[in-house]
Order: sequence, then C-alpha cells, then structure tokens
Amino acid sequence: MIRPSPELLAVSRRLHQAILAGKTDILAGFFSLAEEMRFIGTAENEYWNGSVVSDGIANFFSEVPNTYAAEEIEAEAFENGETGWSSFVHRIHFAGLPEASIQRTTLVFVLDGAGWKIIQRHGSAPISNTVHMGTEQTAIQRLVDATRDEGLTLEQTEGLASVLFTDLEGSTELAAALGDRRWSVLINEHFGAMEGIVTAHHGQFVKSLGDGTLSSFPSAQQALRAAIQMQKAILSAKTEPRFGLRIGIHTGDVVQAGGDFFGAVVNKAARITSAASAGKIMVSDATRAMVGNTSDFNFKDTISASFKGFEGQHLIHRLEWD
Repeated sequence: MIRPSPELLAVSRRLHQAILAGKTDILAGFFSLAEEMRFIGTAENEYWNGSVVSDGIANFFSEVPNTYAAEEIEAEAFENGETGWSSFVHRIHFAGLPEASIQRTTLVFVLDGAGWKIIQRHGSAPISNTVHMGTEQTAIQRLVDATRDEGLTLEQTEGLASVLFTDLEGSTELAAALGDRRWSVLINEHFGAMEGIVTAHHGQFVKSLGDGTLSSFPSAQQALRAAIQMQKAILSAKTEPRFGLRIGIHTGDVVQAGGDFFGAVVNKAARITSAASAGKIMVSDATRAMVGNTSDFNFKDTISASFKGFEGQHLIHRLEWD
C-alpha cells in the first residue's frame, strides 16, 4: 500500500544538501547503476540514461554555480513496497542574479539491497538555465526526447522506419541578431518547407523541435532523398540569412507503447545529427545497409563514433548530395 515515507524524505534532503554544499564526489552514491536509470532536466540536452549517469553526475552538478541560497517550499515522499518517490519545490537565488527562481525536482527510488537508490531524477525550472542560474549547462550530451509529447500520433506504430532529424547550426546567435518577430517568421517558413519535402517523399512530419524537425519514413531511400532535397532547398535559397542545415538519419524498429514513440531509434538519430555540421547529411550504418549498393547514393567519410547512452562504437557515413 502507498504510504508517506519519512525515510525517502530524509534521503532526498541529504541529496539536496550535498548538492548545496558542493559535495559532488558523493552524489553518484545516491543513484542506481541500472541501465534503466534516467536523469532528466529542463533543457533539451538534459536527458541521460543508463549506467553512464553515475559517471557524469559529479560533472553535471559541478557546473551549477556554488554561490546560491535554496529555500524549501514543498516536500513530500511516498513508498509502495520496493518502490518510492519524492517531490520538492525550492526557491533558489543564485549570486549575481536579480531575482530568485523556482526549481522542481522529482526522484523515483527502488530498493537495491538494503538501501534506496534513485532510478529516475527529473529536475526542472520554468525558465531557461541561462536565466535561472546565469550559465548554460553542457555536461550532458544533447538528446532530443521528441517522442514523449502528449497527444503525439504516429502513422507507423511498428516495424522498420527511418527517422530523420534536422537542426540549424548557429541558430541561437542568428535569432538574437534578427529579433523575435523576424526569427519567428523565418523559422516557421523553414518548418513549412521541410514539412512539404517530407510529405512529397511519403514521410510523416512528426513535429518541430525548437529550431529542428523530426520526421519518419517507411523506407531508408525515401528518407535519404528527402534529406538531399532539404539541403538543395537551403542551398538554392535566394534570400538571407542563409541557414546551415545539418541532418541525421537512423533506421530501426518503431514501437509505440505507453506514450513512448520510437525509443532508441529517435535517440540515436538525434545523436547522429549532433555529429553533423552545417550542410552535411550523416546516416547510421543501419541506414546505409538498408539501401544496399545502389548507385543512387554515394557515401563518404565513414567514421566510428561513440554516443552517450549507447554502448560501443557506431559507424556513421556522410551522404554526398551536391
């Protein structure tokens, strides 16, 4: 039966106190080493999974400015057998910033031997890290969790699919230079153009993600042709500013269950996109294998890369398009 848990409340407060005191060397001991571990924050790059979390926790929290005051506003914890959870709301004021901001944290626990370990941590603020803390955190590699939005409906719910991400290089600086109104017009025009290309190649435009897009295709060849057309559209644009588009594609099993769409296929496609530069199309070895030895596509610059959250090395290839 579910019941209040003073023990988990105390464990959670010890974690918060260690963070506040800058004792980053002991933080990993609070977390599970299981591959099911999830470490989630506010920013789009703050989604980390698996046993690698314990290796990065100290670095993650060491990037938090150590001159701040925290006031606990709400705190509660519950347990049910071998699982439990806690939630906190803190008002945090970082030195040098004019106002305090709100930090919300939830922790999910499992019994591991004789003690409780955190299997999921989710911390969020209703504003950006730059405003919240005066700095942007970069310790956890960018991973777009694009497939968990409530209400998202996919046309293909199982089987093989090729997932395509696009991302604009240098968009933050460009948006600042143009101003919100002009940037909003340009980015919406860009999204419309990308969606038109996806649809023309029999894909599904799933959603836009800040300055990027997520799409799916029933075949790898359709995804590659769409990617080539996207880069050609950017190159042929007659007006400024000129966008620097990078694209990543991965092919794998599609699954829709409990609001989790695509799973590792989306995550790996996002990793591949982050490895590309402006004007480049990078594809996974799986996508490369799906199209076979056809002369329709030419691949160059094969490299071996490691991705956070994925074991071992992964071959990725550059698709020539110009």
